[in-house]
Amino acid sequence: MSENVITPEGAETIVAEAIVAEAAARTYAIAADVNVRSGPGTSYSKVGRLSAGTRVTIQCQKPGETVTGPTGTSKLWDRIGSGRYVSDTYVRTGSNGYVAPRC
Repeated sequence: MSENVITPEGAETIVAEAIVAEAAARTYAIAADVNVRSGPGTSYSKVGRLSAGTRVTIQCQKPGETVTGPTGTSKLWDRIGSGRYVSDTYVRTGSNGYVAPRC
């Protein structure tokens, strides 16, 4: 038997925001030493470097230059801070797709 459940107005939005916040709070390990770029591609300026094993929080993800790295080939780039991007192929997310909101 199925019951109709009535939720308070806006409850769906609160649940969705909680899911996004939980995903954003996850950290992921860097698979190999990698340059951090100012944008989603190797033509963007280098703004830092991360060592293998460093854990990062992915704020959002966006398509950019296609890169082949230790976890495969992808055009997905992970924003790990303001003006700080790494190719998703250097981050062990356990997925070939989006694990964070799109930028």
